[in-house]
Amino acid sequence: QVQLQESGPGLVKPSQTLSLTCTVSGGSITTRRYYWSWIRQPPGKGLEWMGAIAWSGSIYYRPSLKSRTSISRDASKNQFTLHLNSVTPEDTAVYYCARGSEAVVAGIFDSSQYDYWGQGIQVTVSS
Repeated sequence: QVQLQESGPGLVKPSQTLSLTCTVSGGSITTRRYYWSWIRQPPGKGLEWMGAIAWSGSIYYRPSLKSRTSISRDASKNQFTLHLNSVTPEDTAVYYCARGSEAVVAGIFDSSQYDYWGQGIQVTVSS
């Protein structure tokens, strides 16, 4: 059973960097064919795919967020991270990490592309 767990601060000030870590257990993030995504859901809105890092280390970003987003991994710790720069209150959301197939990098969110999710972490951007 693969398990994912998000961690990071729940409150970030505007203009600062939001940093989250996803720790994976029960499976390796370097296992072939899997893509490890960050997804968020702002209040009252739908789920939005932000980006992913593939088993190979290739990284993919949502075009509209690419200039502010960085995704990396530490394979030795079986973790991958999200950094979102210059946050505003519009970045307030529940942030999820999830495992999916190659289809996720098309950027059109489809829940059927994912098989394991973290529980989500609420991040509020406020001064």
